Amino acid sequence: MQTYKRQFIEFLIRTGALTFGDFETKSGRRTPYFINLGNVRRGPQILELARFYAAAICDQVPGGYDVLFGPAYKAIPLVCTTALILASEHGVDVPFSFDRKEAKDHGEGGRLVGHVPAEGERVLILEDVTTAGTSIRQAVALLSDTARIELAGLVVAIDRMERGLGEKSALCELAEEFSMFTCAIVTIDEVVEVLASREIDGRALLDGELLERIRRYRAQYGA
Repeated sequence: MQTYKRQFIEFLIRTGALTFGDFETKSGRRTPYFINLGNVRRGPQILELARFYAAAICDQVPGGYDVLFGPAYKAIPLVCTTALILASEHGVDVPFSFDRKEAKDHGEGGRLVGHVPAEGERVLILEDVTTAGTSIRQAVALLSDTARIELAGLVVAIDRMERGLGEKSALCELAEEFSMFTCAIVTIDEVVEVLASREIDGRALLDGELLERIRRYRAQYGA
C-alpha cells in the first residue's frame, strides 16, 4: 500500500472525518463506520486533505484532464485547494469550477462559478463520498448542458465498496453509466487493513467486536 494511503487513513482518524460506532446512512442502512469530511475545518487540515487528493490524482488517474469540478457544497473547497496544491507542489496548472445550488439571476448569471468548461475539455470531478451517485449524476447533467465535455473521471475520498442502485458499487455503476474512470484515495478494505493491525496515537480503533460488525455489514451490503 502506498505511503500516502496510510497517512490519509491516519488523517481521517485524527480529524474525526472517519468514526466508528452505530450510525444510519442517508439510505437508511445501519453502518458501523461513518465518513464526514465536514469535520475537516481548519486551514492546515484542508490543505493536507488537498495534498491527498493531489497524490491520488497523480498516482491513479490515467490520461489527462483539463478542469477540476466540485459539486456543491462539500466539494467546493476540495477543488479550490486541490488546484492550489497541484500548482504549487506538482507543477500542474489546472482551472477549477463548481456549481451553485440555484442559478444566479443577475450579473453574468448561470450555475457555474470559476472556469466554465468548453467543448472537448476533459473534466475531472472531485467528491467526498458517493453512495447512490445522485450528486454525480446531477453534476454530469449540468456539465453536459454547458458544453460537449469529456469526463476524465471521478475521485472520491473513500470507496465504501457497497451496493449503489443495483448489485454493483456506486463507483462501478457511475464508471459504466458514463464510461469514465473512477477511483478513491482509499477503500474501506484498506482502512480496515491498516487500523486492524495498528494503533493511532496510542488508540486501538478496531477491536474484535467492531471488526465482526464491519464484516457482517460488508457481507450484507457489499458490492
